[in-house]
Amino acid sequence: MTARDILSQPPPGFDLRLAYGVHPQNFCEIRLASDPKNVPLIIFFHGGFWRAAYDLSHAGHICEAFRRLGINTANVEYRRVGCGGGWPIALDDIRTAYRYIVEHAAELDLKVDRLLVMGHSAGAHLAACLAAYETGVRNCVTLAGVLDLSRAWELHLSSDAVFEFIGGTPSEVPERYRAASPIQLNIPHVRQLIVHGRQDDVVPWELSKSYCDTKRKLGEQVECVWLEGAGHFELVDPSTPVFQQVAKAVLKVIDTESGR
Repeated sequence: MTARDILSQPPPGFDLRLAYGVHPQNFCEIRLASDPKNVPLIIFFHGGFWRAAYDLSHAGHICEAFRRLGINTANVEYRRVGCGGGWPIALDDIRTAYRYIVEHAAELDLKVDRLLVMGHSAGAHLAACLAAYETGVRNCVTLAGVLDLSRAWELHLSSDAVFEFIGGTPSEVPERYRAASPIQLNIPHVRQLIVHGRQDDVVPWELSKSYCDTKRKLGEQVECVWLEGAGHFELVDPSTPVFQQVAKAVLKVIDTESGR
């Protein structure tokens, strides 16, 4: 079995499904820690190159893993290319989901003062965008993120997934790339943890490396973790040793936030 098999494994159960909008894809799955009050909350966005072929199911594994570590999780679905999505609809969805969770946190017994947003691959791109557009976000974790859309287009990642998502090339719709590419967005108010496997052959490590170099020059709060020998899917597969390194880094962010 390989880490990629996480895409086809049945996900663990969840405690509650919430509709945050009217579209069938506007929902999230809540998993509560054994003692859900006064514990951190992770809002998670799944990957799949923004395409309808990949839903939130595989992200249920990493959300369950963090639930077992005593953290409440919200696994968010959003409209994707092929089911009414694309840019900026996906951003609109995740912003609506974030605001809905924050606004209804009290009635759900969720604490948002120790909240972080996190995503994997294309979901990491959305997490970074959310952090840029929502000033209430203070902590953002990206796992193998597509953080530079222009470079991802140049590399033709996943058969031109960026072209499909944005609706054109950087020369055709430059304003969309400026609005949608995290490397071009200002995120000074957020503590960012950027995690990437050095042997990732789906989203090359260079996208996160150049992102960190650029953001540090701008004075943003960026911490980078490069995982030797790790590919793309090990980061979200709780059965792998790589995930233990991911969890350790994420818990460090949460512990630091708790100590503020």
